[in-house]
Amino acid sequence: MANRFMLNETSYHGHGAIANIVPELNARGFKNVLVCTDASLIKFGVSQKVTSLLDEAKIHYTIFSDIKPNPTIENVLAGVEAAKAAKADVIVAIGGGSSMDTAKAIGIIIRNPEFADVRSLEGVAPTKNPCLPIIAVPTTAGTAAEVTINYVITDVQKKRKFVCVDPHDMPIVAVVDPDMMASMPKSLTAFTGMDALTHAIEGYTTRAAWEMSDMFHIKAIELIANNLRKAVANDPDGREKMALAQYIAGMGFSNVGLGIDHAMAHTLSAYYDVPHGKACAMLLPISMEFNKETTGEKYREIARVFGVKGVDEMSQEEYRDAAIKAVRQLSIDVGIPTVCEEIKDEDLDNLAKDALNDACYPGNPKEATHEQVVELFRKLM
Repeated sequence: MANRFMLNETSYHGHGAIANIVPELNARGFKNVLVCTDASLIKFGVSQKVTSLLDEAKIHYTIFSDIKPNPTIENVLAGVEAAKAAKADVIVAIGGGSSMDTAKAIGIIIRNPEFADVRSLEGVAPTKNPCLPIIAVPTTAGTAAEVTINYVITDVQKKRKFVCVDPHDMPIVAVVDPDMMASMPKSLTAFTGMDALTHAIEGYTTRAAWEMSDMFHIKAIELIANNLRKAVANDPDGREKMALAQYIAGMGFSNVGLGIDHAMAHTLSAYYDVPHGKACAMLLPISMEFNKETTGEKYREIARVFGVKGVDEMSQEEYRDAAIKAVRQLSIDVGIPTVCEEIKDEDLDNLAKDALNDACYPGNPKEATHEQVVELFRKLM
């Protein structure tokens, strides 16, 4: 069986990378831009770093900012109407995963109107046309939505998140500028950075992992291990390295999938509106412990890039435990809570059921029973 690998047409990285947005728009002949962002980024002047460039270049744009942190079906439908009203021929998505996921769903529906029912996009929908072109500008170092073929939408009515996987939704251009991330508060930097680490570790150990994806994931793990603490302390070099690390992790997991951590995190966000990165981070040491006997020698390499000494002299059990311990310590150091106070005992059965039905679960290297997933959730209580 052939392994498929998909990446952006073009990506820009480093300080000042947003200067390339206007030349890209002009070179591609776009005239009407839908700027897809969230209200908080407008309030704090982050989105204006991009819209001021559009103003200066006299490029016509319309702002759509009706986006929740866990974007909903209703957000997508409102965005579709906004794109139609603006006669948009391109979307510039500015924000974290929420803005970019919303933009992807909007773009897919605009070009594939037979999927106007947002729920019909769940899983691997048989769309025929590439989405409305997207230029993605992340403001967090975590989701890597700018380089993935995935997006996640919340169904508020059914209290669930659903994952959509579609090669037609990938942004044509990614602009990864650490200056756009400089105003991230400490907690968000920690949550999104641990989300990136979860992407890298789950992608490294998922069933579909292979040599090319491993190359990206182990480098991302190394960068995060060495730079997340610095980024949380607002060190500029740490932020720049984390911007790169999360993108590299996205290059990998988008093509090979994730696992039980993300499946469980999606349910926590759907039930209790827990921020996605926070949910992933709390679950990461727990899911690593659950999966450890199915990971071969990979935990040794994780321990190695975390700087654990003497891994080659350790037994398999020792280096696996060392990797988990190193990840747990990083999580503690950046302020990740170990308890999810929102979880209710009466929800555990449904949480486990929904996690096992999540699109990320099949990639997990170890099969889990309903009872085991219930117990994994209990470890957060």
